[in-house]
Amino acid sequence: MKLEAVASDDPRDVLRALRHAVLGAGPAVALGGDGLPDEVPVGTGVVITTSGSTGVPKSVALGRNALIASAFATSARIGEGAWLLAVPATYVAGAQVLVRALVNGREPAILAGPFRPEPFAAAALGMASHENGERIPTYTSLVPAQLHRLLDASESDSEVRRALRSFERILIGGQSLPVSLRERAAAVGARIVRTYGSTETSGGCVYDGVPLDGVTLSIVDGEVRISGPTLADGYLGEPGRTAEVFPVDASGTRWYRTGDGGELADGVLRITGRLDNVIVSGGVNVSLDRVEAAVRGIPGLESAVVIPADDPRWGQGSIVVAAAPGLDERETLQRVRAEVAAAIGPVARPARVVLVDGLPLLASGKPDRAALRQRFGSAKN
Repeated sequence: MKLEAVASDDPRDVLRALRHAVLGAGPAVALGGDGLPDEVPVGTGVVITTSGSTGVPKSVALGRNALIASAFATSARIGEGAWLLAVPATYVAGAQVLVRALVNGREPAILAGPFRPEPFAAAALGMASHENGERIPTYTSLVPAQLHRLLDASESDSEVRRALRSFERILIGGQSLPVSLRERAAAVGARIVRTYGSTETSGGCVYDGVPLDGVTLSIVDGEVRISGPTLADGYLGEPGRTAEVFPVDASGTRWYRTGDGGELADGVLRITGRLDNVIVSGGVNVSLDRVEAAVRGIPGLESAVVIPADDPRWGQGSIVVAAAPGLDERETLQRVRAEVAAAIGPVARPARVVLVDGLPLLASGKPDRAALRQRFGSAKN
């Protein structure tokens, strides 16, 4: 079937294309990629090209059935209603907001332009409506950095507080959500759902640690693997990579290898960090994701990023980069080292803290880790 690129990043253009690709007869939609083929396998709904924080481009082919299965599973878990698009439509989280709205038979509200709390509040509060005397629940999807900005704004803006409370559920994904942000959200009455997933799983497929209906989790050699109807068809034009990342077991079940370490306890998933985001410091393996989680538990450092760096004594160490220009670097380093030592151990203590005015971000709203490594740490890692 034909594959056609959306002419612009305008969410309304993406919505029109998705309406035909997912609910109609096509063509399939290409988001974020160049040089893709004109034809894709029958049943393809969307091809999303993203390099994420790794800098390695990948074009993920998602079938119509996978997108629709994800949308229905989300509705089954949190309910049906109206959706507000507040993340880029060309990434899987944004595309799925639009697909959920289409599957539910409702036009989504769209927040266009750079993300700011005031327009977000106006769009959210403008969604309030009723049918047959009953309120229509509203939903949205955000990344932690957006939630952080909204919570900061809500301290002085009652409209932002009202907007946060107006949603039946706010999905938070893309990266880990610090406990402090979760607690702040609960304090203002925001109903948060932590989601876990990726483009390869049609977006979030595990909500608050529990997989959506039809999704199965497994831990193999410490790695989280996922199976179910929301899996992508694979990587366009890369059969070898597809076979490696989407293996089929002896029983014929197809799995997605996430590359994340994790644990399952009573059916609830806990992510321990990227298996490849590990340094060897003084002969000891240190997960930078665990270090980052400990650092983000410190007030004022909820959006901090931990990157690897060469260390002349230990071989490798880590650096904390945070958008907190009002803090003192020396005092902050002492707090960080004490917190990390208590949570993980002395060997994991970062060697340096860098405080900046703002972190570089990808279009998805996630921190641009490659840029931070290039500027402050070890670019090769």
